[in-house]
Amino acid sequence: MNDVRNLRGTDTRSGEGGRPSVRAARIRLAALLAAALLSVAGGAASAGWFTDLFRSSPAEEAKAAGVTETAEEVAIPLKSLDSGRALFLALESGGRQLYYFALKSPDGKYRAALDACDVCFRMNRGYRQEGDQMVCNNCGMKFPCDRIGEVKGGCNPHPLAFRIERGNMVIRKADILAGRDYFPRKRS
Repeated sequence: MNDVRNLRGTDTRSGEGGRPSVRAARIRLAALLAAALLSVAGGAASAGWFTDLFRSSPAEEAKAAGVTETAEEVAIPLKSLDSGRALFLALESGGRQLYYFALKSPDGKYRAALDACDVCFRMNRGYRQEGDQMVCNNCGMKFPCDRIGEVKGGCNPHPLAFRIERGNMVIRKADILAGRDYFPRKRS
């Protein structure tokens, strides 16, 4: 006898009582699991869990942003910071990468800091940005972007001095190099 099924995957032959077939139940279960997995992945992505997987290297970010360097300074175009998204950069010194970031905070001010703090620097994990906050990748502490450079010590990002000149945030390399001890080992 032919197996006759309707669009719901239930048997339409008499005597079966319209129960779903095993195959239809498996398909529904697979669809439900796929939807749950996508939902969890979307939540993880929005929480910033995958940020490090897809983040460009500091050199790639610098090039894309138009950052220029001289022997003494780093110049970051202000227009590259106007989105409010932190620009993560690095300076190589004696085989060691010194990480820092710059951003325009929600209050409209430009800010710069080492990508390290006084407490967690030994782990060399830096920060990530979640909306209007910088989050320590080691301890999870959150800091409002509009407090970067104003609050020092503890797990706050270590401030970097800078000046605004001809449409650029200019940071002296000597100021970045002064933070060399905040980067005792290679970042993992």
